[in-house]
Amino acid sequence: MIRSVISLLALAVAPGVAADGGLNPQDLLKPLSGDWPTFNGDYSGKRFSSLSQINQTNVHKLTLAWVLQPHSVGIKSMPLEVNGILYLTTPDNVWAADARTGRIIWHYYRESTGDHIGQRGVGMYGDWLYFETPDCHLISLNAKDGSVRWNIELADPKLGYFATMAPLIIRNHVIVGVSGDVTDIPGFLASIDPDTGKVQWKWWTEPKPGEPGSETWPRGTDAISHGGGMTWMTGTYDPDLNQLYWGTGNPNPVLNGDIRKGENLYTCSIVALNPDTGKLLWHFQPSPHDTHDWDAVQTPILFDDEYQGVHRKLLAQASRNGYFFVLDRTTGEHIRTMPFIATDWADGIDKRGQPIPNPQKEPKPDGVLVSPGSDGATNWLAPSFDPNTGFFYVSARRLWSMFYMTAEGKPEGWAGRDRNLWADSTLEAIDYKTGKIGWKHDIGNGEGSAGILTTAGNLIFTGDNSDNLLALDPQTGKTLWHVNLGERMEGAPSTYELDGRQYLLTPAGGVILAWTLPQE
Repeated sequence: MIRSVISLLALAVAPGVAADGGLNPQDLLKPLSGDWPTFNGDYSGKRFSSLSQINQTNVHKLTLAWVLQPHSVGIKSMPLEVNGILYLTTPDNVWAADARTGRIIWHYYRESTGDHIGQRGVGMYGDWLYFETPDCHLISLNAKDGSVRWNIELADPKLGYFATMAPLIIRNHVIVGVSGDVTDIPGFLASIDPDTGKVQWKWWTEPKPGEPGSETWPRGTDAISHGGGMTWMTGTYDPDLNQLYWGTGNPNPVLNGDIRKGENLYTCSIVALNPDTGKLLWHFQPSPHDTHDWDAVQTPILFDDEYQGVHRKLLAQASRNGYFFVLDRTTGEHIRTMPFIATDWADGIDKRGQPIPNPQKEPKPDGVLVSPGSDGATNWLAPSFDPNTGFFYVSARRLWSMFYMTAEGKPEGWAGRDRNLWADSTLEAIDYKTGKIGWKHDIGNGEGSAGILTTAGNLIFTGDNSDNLLALDPQTGKTLWHVNLGERMEGAPSTYELDGRQYLLTPAGGVILAWTLPQE
C-alpha cells in the first residue's frame, strides 16, 4: 500500500525552486529553529526544536506534503536542511533535494569497499559538504552541484577501518571519527581543515605508553596496541567553554578482558577535548574494563540548570550499559548515576559514579546470562531533552543475552559470542534531577530502531516497532496521533520551517516522508 501512495504522490508533486546560499559556521551557534544545519540540529544534542506551528491542538491534522525514495537501501542518516535544501545520504551516496517538494536536485555516487552498515549524514561549512565513506575516506563536495573538491583517506581500510558518522563542524574544524568491528585497530578523532583537507590534529582513544591513562592497561604487554575505542557517532560542543564532547567504543579483544586487565582508558568513555588542539580536558568512563560490547558512543546531551543552588553546565548520557549519567561538563565531575532498565552486571557504584563490574557476569565458555544484552539498553537511537519538562527521553530496550568466551587468551578480534534471548522496547522519560523514570510508553516487542524529536509545540515524535510514526505528550507519554508508515523508522524525525510552514521529516525504510499542516 505504501508503495502505491508513494508513486501517486511522486507524480503529483510539482517541482519547486530551491533557495540558494551556504551555511555560515556562526549559524550553528543559534538554538534549533527554522533550519536543521547539523546532525543533531544544534551543538547541544538536545534535538529540541523551538518550532511550534505543529502542536497538540492540530497534530491530528498532519498530512503528507511529499515523499522521496532516493534509494532502496534503508535510510539511517540525519538529513540536513539549510536554506530550503535537504542533504541526505546512504553509504556511497549523497543527494540534494528541494525541501519544499522533495524534488532531487543532484546526486553524488562513489562506489567503495568496506562495511556498508549505514551512513549518518554530512556536515556543512559554507558552500561545502563533508561526507565519510565505507572505505574511510572524507570527501568535500560542492553543495550546489555535488562536484568533488577534494578526497582524502582518513585511515587505511585494509586494516579494517571504515566510517559511518556525520562530521561535526566547529568554526574551521571538520571533526571526524572512525569505525571498525573485526580487527584490533585503535580508534581516533581528527580535525580536518575544511578548505585544504589537511589534518589539523588527531587524538587517539588509547594513550601511548607512558601517557596519562596508559597505566589502566597491563604493563609489559602489547595489549594497549590492540586498540578499539571507535568513535562511531557524532558528538556535541559547548561554544562558551570551547569543549568538544564525544563517546568512545569498546576495547579489544571483545568479550574477553583477561589479557587487558585494568579499566582500559579511554575506551567506553565520554571525553572532553579542546577542538582547536585535540587536547584531552577530562574523561568519564561509563563502562570500565568493558567485556560486553557496551560502547559509550550514545549522544552526550548538553543543558544548563540549577543544581544544589548553583548554576551548572550539565551533560547527560543514557548509556548502552543500562545506566543514566549526569556530569558537570566543565570539569567532568560526576553528579548522578542511575539505572534506566533492570541491570544485573554491576556490584554497585564507586565514588567516581562508575558502575563496579561483577566478575561473575564475565563471559564464560559455558555462557552467562546478563542484562542488558550486547545490543545494549539503548544504542545509536537519538535521544532528546525537553527543557520545558526537564525529561531526558530515550528509546530503551529490556534485553537479555547469553555471553560466551570462545577464545580464551585470544589477543585480538572477537574472543567470544553473544546470543540475544528476548527483547522489548519502551520510550522512557528520565527525570535528570533524580534519575527516576517519569513515565514509559511501550514501543513493542523486539529492539526499537527510531530516534526521538521534541518540539516547543509540546510534542514528542518517534516510531514504534509496528511501523507507526507517533506523536506523544512529553509530560505523560500519551499517544496524541499516529500513522502507519509501512516500514520501520531506523533514523530519527527532524523538523524545519519554510515560507511560514513547519515540516516534519520522517525516514521509513528507504523512503523520506515530509508532513505538514494543510493550508487554510
